[in-house]
Amino acid sequence: MKGVSFPLFKTKLETEAQKFNLEDPVGRKEYFVTKAQPDIEKIKEYLEKGNTFLAILLGKKNSGKGTYSKLFAEAVGKDRVLHISVGDMVRELDAVVQDEAQQKELVEYLQKHYRSSVPLQEALDAIKSRSTQFLLPTELILALLRRKIENVKGKAIFIDGFPRNLDQISYSLYFRQIMGFKDDPDFFVFIDVPENIIDERMKYRVICPICHVPRNPRLLKTKDVGYDAATKEFYLMCDDSACNKARMVPKEGDSLGIEAIRERIELDDTIMRSLLDMDGVSKVYLRNAYPVAQASEYLADYEITPGYFYTWDEANQKVITEEKPWTALDEDGIESYSLFPAPIVVSLLHQIAEKLS
Repeated sequence: MKGVSFPLFKTKLETEAQKFNLEDPVGRKEYFVTKAQPDIEKIKEYLEKGNTFLAILLGKKNSGKGTYSKLFAEAVGKDRVLHISVGDMVRELDAVVQDEAQQKELVEYLQKHYRSSVPLQEALDAIKSRSTQFLLPTELILALLRRKIENVKGKAIFIDGFPRNLDQISYSLYFRQIMGFKDDPDFFVFIDVPENIIDERMKYRVICPICHVPRNPRLLKTKDVGYDAATKEFYLMCDDSACNKARMVPKEGDSLGIEAIRERIELDDTIMRSLLDMDGVSKVYLRNAYPVAQASEYLADYEITPGYFYTWDEANQKVITEEKPWTALDEDGIESYSLFPAPIVVSLLHQIAEKLS
């Protein structure tokens, strides 16, 4: 965020005994044990007693909120984490309102917990018609969230996608009371990712036409890389054996990069800035980018996202791949490295463990 400096968190050990493969689940597990075992044990002990905490994830679109929640679950146990995407939760209503029994249960619940100037039936009709002209009332979103979490015990709850607009900020400040989690800790988790990094991730994203798994030839390559002699372009081939090395293709609309979601990005920035200065809610700060000049003090080399560069070896008819740390300018124009998600999650684990102590 321009003009806002999140603290740097050191994950580099005094002696790095080994390098971990942070793209492999087994490698990540070993990494988390090495770098964050005391914090993991504190969090697990807290949750195993039936305690709960709420973490509201705040970051710009494509900042990695879902990814960090997933890796947090890898570290502390998937059965101890509940990640709720508000967008997915709302989309799930499409199926609920089409099923008579599920709709009846939903309506009965909302009649007890929904309070709004917008009639409940009007909100339900908007869902059924898939109306994009009618925004669901915040009070409905809150009632649905309460339905999701009111009986949850012994889990870390991550809320992704709330607040979504400026009108919802005041609700977010009293989220714990509204949800009925009066005695459980709650945190705002701020995620800072420079726009240049989001832009690169989007602009060069490709997907498999068969399984739709996304990759990025510059930042997240596949095992096999091909070369099209006619166009002189390099391309990725899907790793899934079922796809038979299908040529991955650009995702529609991604060529515009971050500009395609500029309005959303600016609103997310405004919401984050509004909540950064709020008192009374504990805060966790995660940063994706570290200044190149300071990175060696805080990070091991393998924790830095590599960039991939390709050349065609005509003599041997093969692609030569060169890997080196990828840099991008942050919002203040400082050349920075982007991190793999795992070291950012180590910072998340440490900060939450401290707040639960």
